[in-house]
Amino acid sequence: MPQITVDYSAELDDSFDRRGFALALHPLVATTVTTKIPNCKTRFRRVDESVVGDAPAGDAIVHVSIALLAGRTPQIKEQLTESVLELLAAHLKPADSLAVHTSAETRDLDPSYRKR
Repeated sequence: MPQITVDYSAELDDSFDRRGFALALHPLVATTVTTKIPNCKTRFRRVDESVVGDAPAGDAIVHVSIALLAGRTPQIKEQLTESVLELLAAHLKPADSLAVHTSAETRDLDPSYRKR
């Protein structure tokens, strides 16, 4: 815990500093939700194809999903989500012709979550 998943469009392979983002994200998450940095785990999933609205081509997406053990207030989750979007913008350097749609969510893990 926290379990972090980042889905991103393939078009961003060369313009999204994924490692730098994760290394900056972990201390942000740890401070905001009061956990230790080594508890943060981020995985990136490249999306080869995506469609945004009715755009014929050229749009890209990045979605960050953070799953936490239950107990954080809605305000803390909202604060974390907003901070993640700000941090994400600093690690994206897309070409001028590429529109990038970013989103994030912070939610509770299911009570069945276990780790070893």
